[in-house]
Amino acid sequence: MPRLSRLVIALLPLGLMLPQPLAAQAPAMPDIALPAISVVTVARTVLRDRVIASGLVTPVETVQVQPLIEGQPIEALMVDVGDSVAKGQPLARLSETALVLRKSQLEASRAAAVAAIAQAEAQRVEAQSAAAEALRVRDRTERLRSQGSGTRALADQAAAQADAAQARVTVAEQGARAAEAQRDQVAAQIADIDLQLQRTLVIAPVAGLVTARNAQVGAIASAAGPAMFTLIRDGLLELRADLAERDVLRLATGQPASLRAAGLGEPLPGHVRLVEPTVDPASRLGRVRIAVDTPDRLRSGLFAEAEILVAEREALAVPVSAMDGDAVLRVTAGGTVERAPVTTGIREGGLIEITSGLFAGDVIVARAGAFVRPGDRINPVPAEGIAPAPARGVAGATQ
Repeated sequence: MPRLSRLVIALLPLGLMLPQPLAAQAPAMPDIALPAISVVTVARTVLRDRVIASGLVTPVETVQVQPLIEGQPIEALMVDVGDSVAKGQPLARLSETALVLRKSQLEASRAAAVAAIAQAEAQRVEAQSAAAEALRVRDRTERLRSQGSGTRALADQAAAQADAAQARVTVAEQGARAAEAQRDQVAAQIADIDLQLQRTLVIAPVAGLVTARNAQVGAIASAAGPAMFTLIRDGLLELRADLAERDVLRLATGQPASLRAAGLGEPLPGHVRLVEPTVDPASRLGRVRIAVDTPDRLRSGLFAEAEILVAEREALAVPVSAMDGDAVLRVTAGGTVERAPVTTGIREGGLIEITSGLFAGDVIVARAGAFVRPGDRINPVPAEGIAPAPARGVAGATQ
Protein backbone atom coordinates (compact mmCIF):
# COMPACT_ATOMS: atom_id res chain seq x y z
CA MET A 1 0.00 0.00 0.00
CA PRO A 2 1.33 3.26 -0.88
CA ARG A 3 2.74 5.37 2.01
CA LEU A 4 0.17 8.23 1.56
CA SER A 5 -2.75 5.81 1.76
CA ARG A 6 -1.45 4.36 4.97
CA LEU A 7 -1.19 7.91 6.46
CA VAL A 8 -4.78 8.74 5.53
CA ILE A 9 -6.01 5.50 7.00
CA ALA A 10 -4.04 6.16 10.17
CA LEU A 11 -5.51 9.60 10.58
CA LEU A 12 -9.04 8.58 9.79
CA PRO A 13 -9.97 7.58 13.37
CA LEU A 14 -8.41 10.85 14.58
CA GLY A 15 -10.56 12.80 12.14
CA LEU A 16 -13.62 11.15 13.57
CA MET A 17 -12.60 12.62 16.92
CA LEU A 18 -12.29 16.31 15.74
CA PRO A 19 -14.88 18.77 17.24
CA GLN A 20 -17.73 20.19 15.26
CA PRO A 21 -17.36 23.71 13.79
CA LEU A 22 -16.97 26.41 16.57
CA ALA A 23 -20.03 28.36 15.52
CA ALA A 24 -22.16 25.25 15.77
CA GLN A 25 -20.71 23.94 19.04
CA ALA A 26 -19.79 27.05 21.27
CA PRO A 27 -22.62 29.23 22.75
CA ALA A 28 -22.90 32.94 21.59
CA MET A 29 -20.84 35.44 23.72
CA PRO A 30 -23.01 38.09 25.55
CA ASP A 31 -22.84 41.82 24.68
CA ILE A 32 -20.35 43.93 26.77
CA ALA A 33 -22.19 45.71 29.67
CA LEU A 34 -21.89 49.54 29.40
CA PRO A 35 -21.38 51.57 32.61
CA ALA A 36 -24.48 53.36 33.88
CA ILE A 37 -23.66 57.09 34.16
CA SER A 38 -25.98 59.82 35.42
CA VAL A 39 -26.72 62.47 32.82
CA VAL A 40 -28.75 65.68 32.70
CA THR A 41 -30.40 67.55 29.86
CA VAL A 42 -29.35 71.14 29.25
CA ALA A 43 -32.35 73.39 29.76
CA ARG A 44 -33.21 77.05 30.29
CA THR A 45 -33.93 78.46 33.73
CA VAL A 46 -33.93 81.80 35.51
CA LEU A 47 -30.58 82.56 37.11
CA ARG A 48 -29.81 85.37 39.52
CA ASP A 49 -26.38 86.88 40.00
CA ARG A 50 -26.19 87.94 43.63
CA VAL A 51 -23.69 89.36 46.07
CA ILE A 52 -23.92 88.58 49.77
CA ALA A 53 -22.86 91.41 52.08
CA SER A 54 -22.94 91.71 55.86
CA GLY A 55 -22.23 94.48 58.31
CA LEU A 56 -23.77 96.84 60.84
CA VAL A 57 -26.93 98.87 60.46
CA THR A 58 -26.11 102.57 60.94
CA PRO A 59 -27.92 105.90 60.42
CA VAL A 60 -27.64 107.43 56.97
CA GLU A 61 -27.01 110.78 58.70
CA THR A 62 -26.60 111.63 62.38
CA VAL A 63 -27.40 115.16 63.60
CA GLN A 64 -25.94 116.53 66.83
CA VAL A 65 -28.09 119.19 68.53
CA GLN A 66 -26.13 121.75 70.56
CA PRO A 67 -27.33 124.92 72.35
CA LEU A 68 -26.96 128.10 70.32
CA ILE A 69 -26.29 130.23 73.41
CA GLU A 70 -23.79 129.70 76.21
CA GLY A 71 -24.05 129.73 79.95
CA GLN A 72 -27.80 129.34 80.47
CA PRO A 73 -29.17 126.60 82.73
CA ILE A 74 -31.49 123.97 81.24
CA GLU A 75 -35.00 124.62 82.52
CA ALA A 76 -37.04 121.85 80.84
CA LEU A 77 -36.67 118.82 78.53
CA MET A 78 -39.49 118.18 76.10
CA VAL A 79 -38.52 114.93 74.30
CA ASP A 80 -36.92 111.64 75.23
CA VAL A 81 -34.96 108.89 73.51
CA GLY A 82 -37.05 107.10 70.90
CA ASP A 83 -39.32 110.05 70.12
CA SER A 84 -39.85 111.07 66.51
CA VAL A 85 -39.62 114.84 66.08
CA ALA A 86 -40.48 117.24 63.30
CA LYS A 87 -38.25 119.97 61.97
CA GLY A 88 -38.55 123.02 64.24
CA GLN A 89 -40.09 121.09 67.14
CA PRO A 90 -38.88 122.26 70.61
CA LEU A 91 -36.57 119.79 72.32
CA ALA A 92 -35.58 121.73 75.45
CA ARG A 93 -35.97 125.16 77.07
CA LEU A 94 -33.19 127.20 78.69
CA SER A 95 -33.62 129.78 81.43
CA GLU A 96 -34.45 133.35 80.30
CA THR A 97 -33.93 135.12 83.64
CA ALA A 98 -30.46 136.56 83.06
CA LEU A 99 -31.30 137.57 79.49
CA VAL A 100 -34.51 139.34 80.51
CA LEU A 101 -32.58 141.31 83.15
CA ARG A 102 -29.93 142.26 80.63
CA LYS A 103 -32.62 143.36 78.17
CA SER A 104 -34.17 145.62 80.84
CA GLN A 105 -30.80 147.28 81.38
CA LEU A 106 -30.38 147.82 77.67
CA GLU A 107 -33.88 149.25 77.37
CA ALA A 108 -32.88 151.85 79.98
CA SER A 109 -29.69 152.58 78.08
CA ARG A 110 -31.67 153.05 74.90
CA ALA A 111 -34.00 155.49 76.63
CA ALA A 112 -30.97 157.45 77.86
CA ALA A 113 -29.52 157.44 74.34
CA VAL A 114 -32.80 158.77 72.94
CA ALA A 115 -32.76 161.56 75.53
CA ALA A 116 -29.16 162.37 74.67
CA ILE A 117 -30.13 162.60 71.01
CA ALA A 118 -32.87 165.08 71.85
CA GLN A 119 -30.49 167.16 73.94
CA ALA A 120 -27.83 167.11 71.23
CA GLU A 121 -30.40 168.12 68.65
CA ALA A 122 -31.42 171.11 70.78
CA GLN A 123 -27.80 172.11 71.19
CA ARG A 124 -27.28 171.84 67.45
CA VAL A 125 -30.27 174.09 66.73
CA GLU A 126 -29.06 176.62 69.30
CA ALA A 127 -25.55 176.58 67.86
CA GLN A 128 -26.87 177.01 64.33
CA SER A 129 -28.93 180.05 65.42
CA ALA A 130 -25.95 181.60 67.21
CA ALA A 131 -23.75 180.96 64.22
CA ALA A 132 -26.26 182.59 61.89
CA GLU A 133 -26.36 185.69 64.10
CA ALA A 134 -22.55 185.81 64.31
CA LEU A 135 -22.34 185.65 60.53
CA ARG A 136 -24.77 188.57 60.18
CA VAL A 137 -22.77 190.65 62.68
CA ARG A 138 -19.56 189.85 60.83
CA ASP A 139 -21.03 190.84 57.48
CA ARG A 140 -22.48 194.07 58.90
CA THR A 141 -19.24 195.03 60.62
CA GLU A 142 -17.33 194.35 57.43
CA ARG A 143 -19.65 196.66 55.45
CA LEU A 144 -19.32 199.43 58.02
CA ARG A 145 -15.56 199.15 57.94
CA SER A 146 -15.54 199.33 54.18
CA GLN A 147 -17.65 202.52 54.41
CA GLY A 148 -15.24 204.03 56.93
CA SER A 149 -17.72 203.83 59.82
CA GLY A 150 -15.98 200.98 61.61
CA THR A 151 -12.56 199.79 62.57
CA ARG A 152 -10.55 196.85 61.46
CA ALA A 153 -10.44 195.53 65.02
CA LEU A 154 -14.21 195.35 65.27
CA ALA A 155 -14.42 193.56 61.94
CA ASP A 156 -11.82 191.00 62.98
CA GLN A 157 -13.59 190.47 66.31
CA ALA A 158 -16.89 189.85 64.55
CA ALA A 159 -15.25 187.38 62.12
CA ALA A 160 -13.68 185.45 65.01
CA GLN A 161 -17.01 185.24 66.81
CA ALA A 162 -18.63 183.93 63.63
CA ASP A 163 -15.96 181.20 63.23
CA ALA A 164 -16.40 180.18 66.88
CA ALA A 165 -20.15 179.94 66.42
CA GLN A 166 -19.65 177.81 63.33
CA ALA A 167 -17.34 175.50 65.30
CA ARG A 168 -19.99 175.13 68.01
CA VAL A 169 -22.44 174.05 65.30
CA THR A 170 -20.01 171.37 64.17
CA VAL A 171 -19.53 170.17 67.76
CA ALA A 172 -23.30 170.05 68.30
CA GLU A 173 -23.82 168.06 65.11
CA GLN A 174 -21.11 165.57 66.10
CA GLY A 175 -22.68 165.24 69.53
CA ALA A 176 -26.02 164.48 67.93
CA ARG A 177 -24.44 161.84 65.68
CA ALA A 178 -22.66 160.31 68.69
CA ALA A 179 -25.94 160.11 70.57
CA GLU A 180 -27.60 158.47 67.58
CA ALA A 181 -24.74 155.98 67.32
CA GLN A 182 -25.14 155.16 71.00
CA ARG A 183 -28.84 154.60 70.45
CA ASP A 184 -28.17 152.30 67.46
CA GLN A 185 -25.60 150.35 69.45
CA VAL A 186 -28.02 149.79 72.28
CA ALA A 187 -30.71 148.80 69.78
CA ALA A 188 -28.35 146.19 68.28
CA GLN A 189 -27.62 144.84 71.74
CA ILE A 190 -31.33 144.56 72.42
CA ALA A 191 -31.82 142.74 69.10
CA ASP A 192 -29.04 140.34 70.11
CA ILE A 193 -30.74 139.73 73.45
CA ASP A 194 -34.04 139.10 71.62
CA LEU A 195 -32.25 136.54 69.43
CA GLN A 196 -30.76 134.86 72.48
CA LEU A 197 -34.18 134.77 74.09
CA GLN A 198 -35.49 132.99 71.00
CA ARG A 199 -32.60 130.55 71.19
CA THR A 200 -33.40 129.60 74.75
CA LEU A 201 -35.82 127.25 73.02
CA VAL A 202 -33.67 124.42 71.62
CA ILE A 203 -35.39 123.16 68.46
CA ALA A 204 -34.82 120.24 66.11
CA PRO A 205 -32.89 121.40 63.03
CA VAL A 206 -34.25 118.43 61.02
CA ALA A 207 -36.98 115.85 61.32
CA GLY A 208 -35.76 112.60 62.78
CA LEU A 209 -35.59 110.07 65.58
CA VAL A 210 -34.04 110.92 68.95
CA THR A 211 -31.37 108.32 69.73
CA ALA A 212 -29.52 110.02 72.61
CA ARG A 213 -30.28 112.67 75.23
CA ASN A 214 -27.34 113.96 77.26
CA ALA A 215 -29.09 117.12 78.51
CA GLN A 216 -30.15 117.27 82.16
CA VAL A 217 -32.40 119.78 83.86
CA GLY A 218 -30.34 122.27 85.85
CA ALA A 219 -27.13 121.70 83.90
CA ILE A 220 -25.47 124.66 82.19
CA ALA A 221 -25.90 124.41 78.44
CA SER A 222 -22.67 124.70 76.47
CA ALA A 223 -21.64 123.82 72.94
CA ALA A 224 -18.24 122.77 74.30
CA GLY A 225 -19.72 119.72 76.01
CA PRO A 226 -21.51 116.62 74.67
CA ALA A 227 -24.43 117.17 72.33
CA MET A 228 -27.71 117.76 74.10
CA PHE A 229 -29.54 115.46 71.68
CA THR A 230 -28.60 113.08 68.86
CA LEU A 231 -31.02 112.58 65.96
CA ILE A 232 -31.16 110.14 63.07
CA ARG A 233 -32.19 112.39 60.20
CA ASP A 234 -35.63 111.35 58.93
CA GLY A 235 -35.08 108.05 60.79
CA LEU A 236 -33.24 106.62 57.77
CA LEU A 237 -30.95 103.61 58.26
CA GLU A 238 -28.49 101.82 56.00
CA LEU A 239 -26.33 98.71 56.07
CA ARG A 240 -22.63 99.41 55.64
CA ALA A 241 -20.76 96.35 54.41
CA ASP A 242 -17.20 95.69 53.25
CA LEU A 243 -16.80 93.54 50.14
CA ALA A 244 -13.97 92.03 48.13
CA GLU A 245 -12.73 93.96 45.12
CA ARG A 246 -14.32 91.64 42.57
CA ASP A 247 -17.75 92.07 44.18
CA VAL A 248 -17.50 95.84 44.59
CA LEU A 249 -16.96 96.24 40.84
CA ARG A 250 -20.21 94.40 40.14
CA LEU A 251 -22.39 96.73 42.20
CA ALA A 252 -24.14 99.93 41.17
CA THR A 253 -26.48 102.45 42.77
CA GLY A 254 -30.13 101.41 42.73
CA GLN A 255 -29.66 97.63 42.61
CA PRO A 256 -32.35 95.89 44.73
CA ALA A 257 -31.41 94.08 47.90
CA SER A 258 -33.07 92.11 50.68
CA LEU A 259 -31.86 92.30 54.27
CA ARG A 260 -32.01 89.80 57.09
CA ALA A 261 -31.28 90.31 60.76
CA ALA A 262 -31.72 88.28 63.91
CA GLY A 263 -35.34 88.24 64.97
CA LEU A 264 -36.79 89.14 61.57
CA GLY A 265 -39.26 86.66 60.19
CA GLU A 266 -38.86 87.73 56.58
CA PRO A 267 -36.32 89.76 54.64
CA LEU A 268 -36.71 93.52 54.42
CA PRO A 269 -36.50 95.36 51.08
CA GLY A 270 -33.65 97.73 50.36
CA HIS A 271 -31.45 99.05 47.60
CA VAL A 272 -27.85 100.04 47.01
CA ARG A 273 -27.61 103.71 48.01
CA LEU A 274 -23.91 104.25 47.46
CA VAL A 275 -20.84 102.32 46.36
CA GLU A 276 -17.87 104.16 47.83
CA PRO A 277 -15.35 105.10 45.13
CA THR A 278 -12.23 103.87 46.93
CA VAL A 279 -10.89 100.52 48.12
CA ASP A 280 -8.89 100.20 51.32
CA PRO A 281 -5.29 99.65 50.23
CA ALA A 282 -4.50 97.53 53.30
CA SER A 283 -7.52 95.20 53.47
CA ARG A 284 -8.36 95.37 49.71
CA LEU A 285 -12.01 95.79 50.66
CA GLY A 286 -14.52 98.29 49.34
CA ARG A 287 -17.60 99.55 51.10
CA VAL A 288 -21.20 99.53 49.92
CA ARG A 289 -24.09 101.32 51.63
CA ILE A 290 -27.49 99.66 51.36
CA ALA A 291 -30.52 101.78 52.25
CA VAL A 292 -33.28 100.12 54.28
CA ASP A 293 -36.68 100.85 52.74
CA THR A 294 -38.52 100.12 56.02
CA PRO A 295 -36.15 101.49 58.70
CA ASP A 296 -38.77 101.24 61.45
CA ARG A 297 -38.26 97.45 61.43
CA LEU A 298 -34.56 97.68 62.29
CA ARG A 299 -32.40 99.35 64.91
CA SER A 300 -29.09 101.12 64.57
CA GLY A 301 -26.21 98.88 65.61
CA LEU A 302 -27.79 95.59 64.52
CA PHE A 303 -25.76 93.09 62.52
CA ALA A 304 -27.51 92.22 59.27
CA GLU A 305 -26.91 90.39 56.01
CA ALA A 306 -27.97 91.66 52.61
CA GLU A 307 -28.45 89.84 49.35
CA ILE A 308 -27.91 92.22 46.42
CA LEU A 309 -29.39 91.27 43.05
CA VAL A 310 -26.79 92.14 40.41
CA ALA A 311 -28.51 90.52 37.40
CA GLU A 312 -31.43 88.20 36.65
CA ARG A 313 -32.05 86.49 33.32
CA GLU A 314 -33.28 83.29 31.72
CA ALA A 315 -30.38 81.28 30.33
CA LEU A 316 -29.05 77.79 29.60
CA ALA A 317 -27.75 76.19 32.78
CA VAL A 318 -25.96 73.03 33.84
CA PRO A 319 -24.97 71.67 37.26
CA VAL A 320 -21.69 73.00 38.56
CA SER A 321 -20.66 69.38 39.13
CA ALA A 322 -20.79 68.79 35.36
CA MET A 323 -17.99 71.26 34.69
CA ASP A 324 -14.60 69.80 33.80
CA GLY A 325 -12.50 72.93 33.80
CA ASP A 326 -13.79 74.97 30.89
CA ALA A 327 -15.70 72.09 29.29
CA VAL A 328 -18.40 69.49 29.87
CA LEU A 329 -18.76 65.87 28.75
CA ARG A 330 -21.54 65.70 26.17
CA VAL A 331 -23.25 62.43 25.32
CA THR A 332 -24.03 61.80 21.66
CA ALA A 333 -27.12 60.05 20.37
CA GLY A 334 -25.13 56.80 20.17
CA GLY A 335 -24.10 57.04 23.82
CA THR A 336 -20.53 58.14 23.14
CA VAL A 337 -18.95 60.75 25.41
CA GLU A 338 -17.25 63.77 23.87
CA ARG A 339 -15.60 66.84 25.40
CA ALA A 340 -17.42 70.11 24.67
CA PRO A 341 -15.67 73.40 25.53
CA VAL A 342 -18.07 76.01 26.96
CA THR A 343 -18.08 79.57 28.28
CA THR A 344 -19.88 80.29 31.52
CA GLY A 345 -21.67 83.21 33.13
CA ILE A 346 -23.78 83.52 36.26
CA ARG A 347 -23.35 80.94 38.96
CA GLU A 348 -26.22 80.46 41.39
CA GLY A 349 -26.23 77.73 43.95
CA GLY A 350 -25.53 74.43 42.17
CA LEU A 351 -26.16 75.78 38.68
CA ILE A 352 -23.98 77.73 36.28
CA GLU A 353 -24.96 79.63 33.14
CA ILE A 354 -23.67 78.43 29.77
CA THR A 355 -23.27 81.32 27.34
CA SER A 356 -21.82 79.29 24.46
CA GLY A 357 -20.84 75.70 23.55
CA LEU A 358 -24.14 73.95 24.30
CA PHE A 359 -27.74 74.02 23.11
CA ALA A 360 -31.01 73.34 24.88
CA GLY A 361 -31.71 69.60 24.82
CA ASP A 362 -28.04 68.51 24.85
CA VAL A 363 -27.31 65.65 27.22
CA ILE A 364 -24.21 65.90 29.41
CA VAL A 365 -22.59 63.83 32.14
CA ALA A 366 -23.92 65.06 35.49
CA ARG A 367 -20.60 64.64 37.29
CA ALA A 368 -17.38 65.38 35.50
CA GLY A 369 -15.43 63.15 37.87
CA ALA A 370 -17.42 60.02 37.04
CA PHE A 371 -14.37 58.18 35.60
CA VAL A 372 -15.60 58.77 32.06
CA ARG A 373 -13.28 59.85 29.29
CA PRO A 374 -14.03 61.26 25.84
CA GLY A 375 -14.68 58.39 23.41
CA ASP A 376 -16.20 56.07 26.05
CA ARG A 377 -19.61 54.58 25.46
CA ILE A 378 -21.96 54.74 28.41
CA ASN A 379 -25.43 53.73 29.45
CA PRO A 380 -26.98 57.17 30.19
CA VAL A 381 -29.22 57.25 33.25
CA PRO A 382 -31.30 60.46 33.58
CA ALA A 383 -30.59 62.30 36.81
CA GLU A 384 -32.60 65.10 38.42
CA GLY A 385 -33.22 67.82 35.87
CA ILE A 386 -32.22 71.46 35.90
CA ALA A 387 -34.07 73.40 38.57
CA PRO A 388 -33.93 77.01 39.71
CA ALA A 389 -31.20 77.72 42.23
CA PRO A 390 -32.16 78.19 45.88
CA ALA A 391 -33.39 81.63 46.89
CA ARG A 392 -30.41 82.39 49.15
CA GLY A 393 -26.95 81.13 49.88
CA VAL A 394 -23.37 82.29 49.99
CA ALA A 395 -22.58 79.89 47.16
CA GLY A 396 -24.57 82.10 44.82
CA ALA A 397 -22.54 85.14 45.74
CA THR A 398 -19.59 84.43 43.49
CA GLN A 399 -19.34 83.98 39.78
